[in-house]
Amino acid sequence: MRFGFIVISALFYSIADGSSESNRYVSQEKKSLQTSIAAGKEIYQEFCMTCHLANGKGSETVPPLAGSDWLQTKRKESIHPVKFGQTGPIKVNGINYNNTMPPMGLTDEEVADVMNYVMHSWGNKQKMQVTEGEVAGVKK
Repeated sequence: MRFGFIVISALFYSIADGSSESNRYVSQEKKSLQTSIAAGKEIYQEFCMTCHLANGKGSETVPPLAGSDWLQTKRKESIHPVKFGQTGPIKVNGINYNNTMPPMGLTDEEVADVMNYVMHSWGNKQKMQVTEGEVAGVKK
């Protein structure tokens, strides 16, 4: 299920309410972590689970997300493949992987949500919530 309708609904509400563009952006940034994780779980199930598996452990050719040192130490580099796809070598938990992850066509909000789900599942913990603005700042 795609979540674009939420953004459209928020835009209509803000316009009807007389809110400014900057107020809409701030309100999207204040999405609760629990709400983001719940949305991210649905996105993960639709787009990511086939390769990374339900338990996040990946396979011989797909890096794990569960207990991933990459997620814990390379925050921006972790967002990049979710937003743009990944081609070429990557080293996760001391194991080299060299496969292709196609771009999923997710919005910045969807990328933030799925990152929050992944970064708070299977024993992964992050101190800071991934925001739509942070994802927007990650460039090709």
